[in-house]
Formats: sequence, C-alpha cells, structure tokens
Amino acid sequence: MLWIIQFSGFFSAAMVMIVLSPSLQSFPPAEAIRSSHLDSYIRLPSFQVSTSPDSQDDRFSFRKAFEFRNADECGFADHQTTGVCDPTLVHVAITLDVQYLRGLIAAVHSILQHSLCPENVFFHFLVSETDMETLVRSTFPQLKFKVYYFDPEIVRNLISSSVRQALEQPLNYARNYLADLLEPCVRRVIYLDSDLVFVDDISKLWNTNLRSRTIGAPEYCHANFTKYFTNSFWSDDRFSGTFRGRKPCYFNTGVMVIDLVRWRRAGFTRRIERWMEIQKSNRIYELGSLPPFLLVFAGRVAPIEHRWNQHGLGGDNVRGSCRDLHPGPISLLHWSGSGKPWLRLDSKRPCPLDALWAPYDLYRHPH
Repeated sequence: MLWIIQFSGFFSAAMVMIVLSPSLQSFPPAEAIRSSHLDSYIRLPSFQVSTSPDSQDDRFSFRKAFEFRNADECGFADHQTTGVCDPTLVHVAITLDVQYLRGLIAAVHSILQHSLCPENVFFHFLVSETDMETLVRSTFPQLKFKVYYFDPEIVRNLISSSVRQALEQPLNYARNYLADLLEPCVRRVIYLDSDLVFVDDISKLWNTNLRSRTIGAPEYCHANFTKYFTNSFWSDDRFSGTFRGRKPCYFNTGVMVIDLVRWRRAGFTRRIERWMEIQKSNRIYELGSLPPFLLVFAGRVAPIEHRWNQHGLGGDNVRGSCRDLHPGPISLLHWSGSGKPWLRLDSKRPCPLDALWAPYDLYRHPH
C-alpha cells in the first residue's frame, strides 16, 4: 500500500508493505508457443539463475518476492483446472527482454502488492530473444504466467528508422500482434510497458467500460497532435484525410485496455501494418511504434482517467532531465522517456520521483 504524502518541488513519501501469505498453487511451467509464423523458432537456453549473492552475473540476480494471496472477498476459482481461459482472470501482457528486465520485475511486484485478488492476475510475457521464464519463476514462484515468442522477422522489414534507436526494436511492435499471439479465449487484455509501477488495484483498470471502442487509454487532448507526423503527411490529403470526421488526441500506448474480440473482428493488426508500409515509402512520422496506433485509433479511444498513466517520468532526451507529477490522483507511475529509474538510482543521480519506484525493485545488488 502506498501513500503519497506531499509533493512541493521535491517531496516526502512514506510506504508500508503488506505481506500476504501463505501461497496459492502455481500454474504449470510457462511455455513458449508457436504459430504459423514461428515454425522455424528454436528455443534458446534458459538463463542460469543466481541463487547466491556472490554470483558473477548480477544483472540477473533478484530477491524472491513475498507470496501474495487473494482476500476472502475474491471468492474461489479453480484456476489450476480452467487455466488461461478462466473468465475470472485479469490478463496482463508485457514484453520481457534483458534491457528492461529489472523494470518488468518491479512492475509485476507492484501489481501483485496492490491487488486485492493477486491470484486472479495472469501475465502474458512476450519475448523475442531469450527464454527467461526460469528467472521469473525463481523471483515469483507462485506467479501465473505464460511466455509467448514473438518472431522479430514479422516486423523487421516494416520498421523504419526513428529518432531513438531504442524505438526501432522489433519487440516494441509485439503489442500489434496480441490478438494473434494470445489464446482465442482471451477476450480482453491490459497491455503495459515495463517501466512503470502500480500504486492501485489493477482490477479497477481491468473493469474499464470500453463501450463500443476497441481500446481504452488516458487521452491528452491538450498535446500538439500535429507534431507526431511530418509536414508531408499533413500536406497530403491521402494521408491526413484519415482523421477527417475524427477528433484525434494523443494517447500513450504503454497503458492500454484492449478488447481482443473487436480487434480480431476488425483486423486492426493489418491496418497498423498498412500504415507502417506507407511510412517506409513516404516518411510520414519520425517516432517508432506510436504513430501507427494514433493513425488507426486516435479519436476512437475509450477515455480512461489520467490517474492510470502518470507518464513522462523518464524525462526526455536531455541527460538529467526530471519531471514532476501531473495534477490529480495517482494510480500508476510511468517512467516513459529516456531516463529509467533503476539506471538513475544506480548512478547515484536519481530524480526525486525515482524514490517511488525503488520500493518495488527486487534486484540483488552486488556486494
């Protein structure tokens, strides 16, 4: 549980951790899946997970998390029998890679800690390079999760150069394919970036009413929407005309509630791919995976309260840039931008708000 006591330039914050025990039964070991795209997939060897603080490879050394159990009011569901298709589950999809591994561990930890029914949360981890399920299992022994392989070759020829090389990584585009990767019985999913933490119960976000929309996200209509596309885009009615009849607003794709049934029915994956193909030949934007989402969904998003994405805490491309919180209540803190809290904390040059991420960090620092 987290109380944010005061913010005035700098801030003071107090946190109390609630330990829930004993443990629930775990799901069977996570598995990588194959699709028609992935027949040539060869599984890479698992990491050797460190069990000793003196391990040479401290990049992958994490403390074991506390065990979290459902509150009595959550009721009982036999998840072990029904598996991923259990209708009572909250489905969360996150990409899992080495660069953001520490952030992902903290994100998962924060979700479990603040959930009234942590046993009902099922994680879908998307990977492209290395199988890390052993490491995740050692940190969260009771976690319900499954690992899905996303083949980089699916999007490699669709990706164009961006303002930051990090935005060009194929795994950034895995969210475009959730409707294909996840089981057909998964009708809704929360997609999350791995550089955020929850300070509220994720079930509240899960229960968002999307009405007739396919995705829900906090919108920021005060932002200058034109800057997300090039002058050539706005001057060519073939492209800019896509927004005719819409009132497009910027939204951050790092926190989205997605109706996968509507997505599959409307074929939104192919619509996004089509804009990426246009970008390759016409250069209509400078960013990475965000603009295609804006082109398809902006002006057609179910609005979610801003409390569910206090984004931008990673600052911008200026080294040492720190951001303040947006006004209003807070349910999720998001370090989008180039500055990541674990890197700034380790360098002894943290931003003030990085202290709000630190309590969820399970990284075992070398002696």
